[in-house]
Amino acid sequence: MKIKGIKHIFFDLDHTLWDFDKNSALTFEKIFKLHRLNVDPTAFLSVYEPINLNYWKLYREEKIDKANLRYKRLKDTFDAVKYEVEDDIINQLSVDYIEYLTTFNHLFENTIEILDYLQKEYQLHIITNGFEEAQQRKMDNSKISGYFKTITNSESAGVKKPNPIIFNHALSLSRAKPEESLMIGDNYEADILGAIDVGMDVILFNYHNIKPDAHIKQVHHLAELKKYL
Repeated sequence: MKIKGIKHIFFDLDHTLWDFDKNSALTFEKIFKLHRLNVDPTAFLSVYEPINLNYWKLYREEKIDKANLRYKRLKDTFDAVKYEVEDDIINQLSVDYIEYLTTFNHLFENTIEILDYLQKEYQLHIITNGFEEAQQRKMDNSKISGYFKTITNSESAGVKKPNPIIFNHALSLSRAKPEESLMIGDNYEADILGAIDVGMDVILFNYHNIKPDAHIKQVHHLAELKKYL
């Protein structure tokens, strides 16, 4: 069923449009070769991904800063896989990871198609918890920046999703009313519950295959957005 009354669509970036997991895996392969670390990227990532998600949760909750997030997610993973790495190497890896991450720019299937489709009828925007410098490069290098009227990130807003301040900041920046706005994202807590809290409509991009509340609209592929919009 088509959703009526929507004029503004707000997208999350990582894990929603920009294929973070795929780009991250390619980045680790590159920086491990660069530093001649004999680490199996697949085994490393299987441990790293849940550790990274946990640190991002702490970051959203203001319990850890950016520098500690970048260092500790790597340190904890190397410790878990029992691979000894000096602190100076970990610190350099954290820098190189951010530097090279935006050189890989795989988008989810149908991203460009759905953005082309939606921009004809709606104003499109981004709300992201990612780091400002990296997020802009991701959008520029994957050639999607031009689709969005406004880009709100947690560093410019001073808080992170699901804090209502970042959503209200994005609404103000885009001159959008909550009842005319819809949020699309993959994170149930940050994107979906956060947007609902300020009166926005929502669609969960459920590629994690979680079980949301029955009333939450969801899609598993971006092309499915056409049945709602």
